[in-house]
Amino acid sequence: MSKEEVLLNEEIDFKEVRCVSDNGEVYGIISSKEALNLAHKAGLDLVLISPNAKPPVCKIMDYGKFRYQAEKKQKEARKKQKQIEIKEIKLSTQIAQNDINYKVKHAIEFLESGKHVKFKVFLKQRELNIPDAGMDTLGKVAVMLEDIAIAEKEPKLEGKHLNVLYVPKKKEKH
Repeated sequence: MSKEEVLLNEEIDFKEVRCVSDNGEVYGIISSKEALNLAHKAGLDLVLISPNAKPPVCKIMDYGKFRYQAEKKQKEARKKQKQIEIKEIKLSTQIAQNDINYKVKHAIEFLESGKHVKFKVFLKQRELNIPDAGMDTLGKVAVMLEDIAIAEKEPKLEGKHLNVLYVPKKKEKH
């Protein structure tokens, strides 16, 4: 939260405001000048909390502490976000079964470590008109991964590629 987003002290130019202190004491609806005087007497800042309320709500508090707490909350929220890693495995329609086995083996390792795996089948010019060969290749992959992963969506043709994303199955708790 930047300083530009919050109005402080003299920047608040409403005729009347609902004023609350930092410790929860309610001053009620008073003029903004009177609220500013109360804040200065307490050695704190007058911070506009809710400008859209009727009348606007101001709080007498230490703005530096308020900003620090807000930044701390944002950092904690960012830490708790989980980053999903997607591994991409490229195939072709002419791929041999042994090569599919090898690539699926790697995909299983990725899925077991919690990563998502995207299979991408490259279609050549003639194959674009009839993408069944690519679907067959992805079908072979699907059979091999059915116990470990779930296809998030049906295979989708995007440009010259036929794509499907697999996510690990949720482990059942015993």
